[in-house]
Amino acid sequence: MFGKLTWAAIPFDQPLPMTASLFVLVGILTVLVLATVKGWWPYLWREWLTSVDHKHIGIMYVLLGLVLLLRGFVDALMMRSQLALATSGAPGYLTPEHYDQIFSAHGTIMIFFMAMPFIVGLMNFVVPLQLGVRDVAFPALNAVSFWLTATGALLVNVSLVVGEFAKTGWLAYPPLSELQFSPGVGVDYYLWALEISGIGTLLAGINLVTTILKLRAPGMLYMRMPVFCWTSLASSLLIVAAFPLLTATLGMLLLDRYLGMHFFTNDGGGNAMLYFNLIWAWGHPEVYILILPAFGVFSEVIATFSRKAVFGYRSMVFATLAICILSFTVWLHHFFTMGAGADVNAFFGIMSTIIAVPTGVKVFNWMFTMFRGRVRFETPILWSLGFIVTFVIGGLTGVLLAVPPADFVLHNSEFLVAHFHNVIIGGVVFGAMAGYNYWFPKAFGFTLDRRWGVVSFWCWLIGFYVAFMPLYVLGLLGMTRRLQHTDDPAWAPYLITAAVGALIILCGVFAQIAQLIVSIRTRDRRRDVTGDPWDGRTLEWSTPSPPPSYNFAIMPQVESQDDFWRRKQSGERPPPPRYQAIEVPPNSPNGFIVAFFSVVTGFALIWHIWWMAITGLACALVTLLVFGWIERTDRTLSAETLEAADRARAAGMQPP
Repeated sequence: MFGKLTWAAIPFDQPLPMTASLFVLVGILTVLVLATVKGWWPYLWREWLTSVDHKHIGIMYVLLGLVLLLRGFVDALMMRSQLALATSGAPGYLTPEHYDQIFSAHGTIMIFFMAMPFIVGLMNFVVPLQLGVRDVAFPALNAVSFWLTATGALLVNVSLVVGEFAKTGWLAYPPLSELQFSPGVGVDYYLWALEISGIGTLLAGINLVTTILKLRAPGMLYMRMPVFCWTSLASSLLIVAAFPLLTATLGMLLLDRYLGMHFFTNDGGGNAMLYFNLIWAWGHPEVYILILPAFGVFSEVIATFSRKAVFGYRSMVFATLAICILSFTVWLHHFFTMGAGADVNAFFGIMSTIIAVPTGVKVFNWMFTMFRGRVRFETPILWSLGFIVTFVIGGLTGVLLAVPPADFVLHNSEFLVAHFHNVIIGGVVFGAMAGYNYWFPKAFGFTLDRRWGVVSFWCWLIGFYVAFMPLYVLGLLGMTRRLQHTDDPAWAPYLITAAVGALIILCGVFAQIAQLIVSIRTRDRRRDVTGDPWDGRTLEWSTPSPPPSYNFAIMPQVESQDDFWRRKQSGERPPPPRYQAIEVPPNSPNGFIVAFFSVVTGFALIWHIWWMAITGLACALVTLLVFGWIERTDRTLSAETLEAADRARAAGMQPP
């Protein structure tokens, strides 16, 4: 009746997983009990769980990313400490089987369930505000997208308690991920979690593309859009083009495992290298799906805190679009050693070098934006400055790896691990943190504590260099990646240093938690009463903090790039407002209910509980059909209501 699920699936004999599971369960129960005792459930259900407001959905995306950052970072600490201890014949404290699961979970969580939700959340929150519109194109679909992503994250974390996770690495290469070599449920957890969350990400990409192309404010021409909107458009186009590749590739691996097909089994007429090509044809655009919105964050932050327009706006736009196109021409540099031949390697090596050019254009534009500007060193621009230095180093090592002869020496070494983290942490994580500090007052109405923000930044920056610079050296010394222990005593000092760096980053994480707690406790004296705490340039800063559910009572008329900044500097007064009734989409439990049945379906498919899988899938489809066909009346806000609300906010927004 319950397929492969038995009591043996719960690791009662393994103290580490059981302790971690107990800690997580206690935390969840504490939150549930607190919400019940405080009577928060009606508010949470009304304002968050069933909300279709793009701002609330964006905040939930970012919250999911922050929570999974903690989970993924715990995995990183365990790996770094294991490698620091397991040297010169010492076994360390993690068994090879447990280490492999942690290794796979770390990459999966950090890319799919930390970085992706964080970046998509920022785009969800900011893009409609910057475009001067009231919501995304498909508000209800936006909620479904988020809850499907949360479903995938939940399934990955369920594997901590019930069963196991994949032991294959974060990309699950065959033949190791095939049924013959991974007969357990770990790979199935991986595959179904990514299939479900991938659908949510694809829907989010379609929604954002439609929003940017079709829902701009009057006068918001393409070449008047903020740079963040351009990078969000490019990232969303890449999502629409690349994520079907991921879904199809993982779907073929599922068919291999569940129906005995042979897409990737060489013995059965398949080809394992087909998987490598397909997964990296998605994987390298994925890098730019993450980094392009971060580039947009840095463009907004640097322009705002330099009190200058972005230098070379058009070149920034064209560089963004060039990266978007070229990102599909470089995937083979991930496996130059596959034996494709000199001609193929030369082509992809040249393209991998060329794609660095538009990125270099952006770096120079950011530097020229700051040149002769009146730079204010607030927390967001510190993350931006740290990014420029760190990302340039990561980019230079990437160009080195783009040269096939050098890659033959460095491939599969710790040098590659250092390069990858150099780009992802120095680019994506620093960009996410810059955006988090920059737009937090717009989301919640008060600024974050600067002192703890500065402490967090320096701990992250110093910790990163201490943790990953030794890995470059280890790669040059010949240490390969994916090791659970090492035998060369000469490597031990570098591994211990890397573990110390991870601990310094941990101090940065604690500082961020302290920053949030202190900011909440002192929020009354750090209220953003103007709606524009940074003296911003773009339209989101023309709204109150936090903005109303409809964003703009009157649609803004855009006449130039950085139109809000131009109006402030010229002292131009807006024309007398002419209020009209507007319609606001009602809340919908569709996304939450679909997510519930998706969890049931995914869990049942993992454990081969076929009756439960059929029931869960049928209920999810019925839910979508019911909410798709039901007539739901939009909530109408009268002109009088809008005018009264605007007058009240205007009175409160006057500076003291």
